[in-house]
Amino acid sequence: MTLYDIPFHTMDGTEISLADHKEDVVLVVNVASRCGLAPQYETLEKMQKKYQDRGFTVLGFPSNQFLQELSSNEKIAEFCSMTYGVTFPVLDKIKLNGRNAHPLYVELKKTEDASGHSGKIRWNFEKFLVLPGGEVRRYAPKTLPDDPAIVGEIEAHLPR
Repeated sequence: MTLYDIPFHTMDGTEISLADHKEDVVLVVNVASRCGLAPQYETLEKMQKKYQDRGFTVLGFPSNQFLQELSSNEKIAEFCSMTYGVTFPVLDKIKLNGRNAHPLYVELKKTEDASGHSGKIRWNFEKFLVLPGGEVRRYAPKTLPDDPAIVGEIEAHLPR
């Protein structure tokens, strides 16, 4: 099974996978509405709008593992829409760490970031850039989505 074969769910329960974006550049981010890093939603949305027509998408995965996410998918969706105008997919709430971690994150966490960290998600807004073909880059939570290292990778790998 590859990264592209792992199913996850939209907020309405529809099962999808990264296979839907196999030729695209995908920025996977674990998000949380009450986190001090939540203003990153604004930058993520700007990036979505700038690159979406060229084969890029952001996928937001809400998680309450750090006790900073709202209680329901409906409240999360409303917060994202009303506060930051989010149009990129924000998916069903998942667990990131521990024995009940979502299989997608089990795989993503094997990737090291620039400082050599792999394994456990340290905080909200940790980012994983999935390139066409399945290669993954990992970025720390405080690394802004529009950091030159991330943008450079996105632009170098956009399929169109």
